[in-house]
Amino acid sequence: MFKLGFDAKRFFNNQTGLGNYSRDLIRILRTYFPEETYLLYTPQLGKQDYNQLVPNQMVRQASGFLNRTFKSYWRGNRIVEDLKRDKIDIFHGLSGEIPVGLQETSIKSVVTIHDLIFIRYPELYKKIDRTVYYKKFKYACDHADQIVAISEQTKRDICEFFHISENKVKVIYQGCHQSFKSIKTEEEKNDFMIKLGLPKDFILNVGTIESRKNALSIVQAIVDKDIPLVIVGKPTVYTKEIHEFVALNGMQNRVIFLHGLSMQELSVLYSIAKIFVYPSIFEGFGIPIIEALYSGTPVITTDSGVFPEAGGPSSYYVNPHDIAQLSDAIDTILNSSVLQQEMSKKGLEYAQQFNDDTLANQWMNLYLEMHGESN
Repeated sequence: MFKLGFDAKRFFNNQTGLGNYSRDLIRILRTYFPEETYLLYTPQLGKQDYNQLVPNQMVRQASGFLNRTFKSYWRGNRIVEDLKRDKIDIFHGLSGEIPVGLQETSIKSVVTIHDLIFIRYPELYKKIDRTVYYKKFKYACDHADQIVAISEQTKRDICEFFHISENKVKVIYQGCHQSFKSIKTEEEKNDFMIKLGLPKDFILNVGTIESRKNALSIVQAIVDKDIPLVIVGKPTVYTKEIHEFVALNGMQNRVIFLHGLSMQELSVLYSIAKIFVYPSIFEGFGIPIIEALYSGTPVITTDSGVFPEAGGPSSYYVNPHDIAQLSDAIDTILNSSVLQQEMSKKGLEYAQQFNDDTLANQWMNLYLEMHGESN
């Protein structure tokens, strides 16, 4: 038995992305390896819903006037003293960071790197953000005992951009929320469709509505089709560009925007959709693809980068910049119930490698290997 410490800032304070990753990882570790000790370090607590996911004795916050006043400095530096006092064996930076000076202690460290999109697509980020991300991620990769990438694509980027040896980077995939793994009843689906006023048939896109996610290409691909499109995600400036195209082409009744759904509601939505369409330009992994596979929904996604890794052999791949190809892909799947059933069945089979027990064992094997090295 040993003690694991986690940088849990995102666990308590992020509703999506890094927050979901943190909460799912802690959940599966506690489920499959309850005998170990898990301590979550956070500058501050967040939504009450997240606070209730773990007992109080697992949570560590900044103590003392200086640490409480300068929470970021505590998280990035002074937290090391707390880790030593708590006799942590391994510290896991869940979102690309580890505290400065940790390598000078006997505490082993592992860091998860989700993506390096800010390096590949610098135009999507403010200069100050790129500078901060690069400094923190590079430091973590240089000083952590072990790096974990959430995909082979991210591993390649870490090795290329940070000049890290492949031997130091291990790939452990990300899972998804339990809601997507449950069978939805017809009554549940019908009630949800009535509640939201959804059409009987529609295609679906989920993710922050930004240019990199490329949702406009879906709207352009269905401009002459009868099938409605439901777009779920946090609105951004890019959303205005989509709205303008929709208005210009009289598609207001065929493009539906939603946001603020719970995980359970989102999982029902996936299960109803005819096709999940995700022509993103670049991702560290692409969790919405996994959510669709677990939901038994056929997937159309990008033919390069991480997407074939996430979507598996049964998904339909297109050039995200080729509107005609995307349009043809939608028609091909909509016009064949046999193809829909085959993609649904094989996609669900492929998704089993992202099951909780598989991921939990991979993580615990890594921790045990690291802990063994320290003894």
